[in-house]
Amino acid sequence: MSNEITSAKVLTVSDGVVHGTREDRSGAALEAHLEASGFAVVERGLTADGTEAVREALLAMAEGFHGVIVTTGGTGFGPRDQTPEGTRAAIDREAPGLAEAMRLVNPLGRLSRGICGTIGTSLVLNTPGSTKGCIETFDAIADVVPHAVRLMVDNADPHPHAEKPSDPGHRHDG
Repeated sequence: MSNEITSAKVLTVSDGVVHGTREDRSGAALEAHLEASGFAVVERGLTADGTEAVREALLAMAEGFHGVIVTTGGTGFGPRDQTPEGTRAAIDREAPGLAEAMRLVNPLGRLSRGICGTIGTSLVLNTPGSTKGCIETFDAIADVVPHAVRLMVDNADPHPHAEKPSDPGHRHDG
């Protein structure tokens, strides 16, 4: 395994935090936990609940970014809990195995509607809005996150070894 540090961004999704009626405990806990786990947190963002707000925030955070974006909040059954819908509207590809593994950490995980997926070379992970839940669910997959990001970054160029079509050894398997 590489000693390379994976960059991370944290996005808190909460009307209460945006309006100043609640403290962003889960975002702070997630940032501290990511740093303690060897990730380099390079940005911490905040957005209101809602599909469009989440989609726009994720697209802005992912632009030109090679790393993991971990959201906290908005994955439950409340009417404004639309983080999965906003994430689905933003991602290029879903990563269902990660979301499934995250749901298995405790019985309440079955109530999470969070999804995971990719935007360019960013891996997006939805976690619950509780301090315990966001850390537990992230830890369920933390060991594979650096490898997943590395795979996206290393394969970002579909033709990394430009070969001339006239090269007799040239073969296209795609």
